[in-house]
Amino acid sequence: MSWQPRTMITVNFYLAVSVYLILFIGTLLLVWLLGAKERDKGLSVDERFIWFCEVCSYTYVNTREEHFSVCPRCGSYNKK
Repeated sequence: MSWQPRTMITVNFYLAVSVYLILFIGTLLLVWLLGAKERDKGLSVDERFIWFCEVCSYTYVNTREEHFSVCPRCGSYNKK
């Protein structure tokens, strides 16, 4: 019995590069989405610190517990 070489599988270069890029970009996208989900877990703001400017319609955060606040965009005073 003599040894015979097996035939090689032919792969198109552009197909191989495309598959590699799709897998690489898909992996990066998956890592980014899972990381973004973990980052957003601890992000929360109490509603009493959210202010809405009645003049310029700007929503902003002011952590001081006051009855009046100054809008950082237009400088007008807002009442809670």
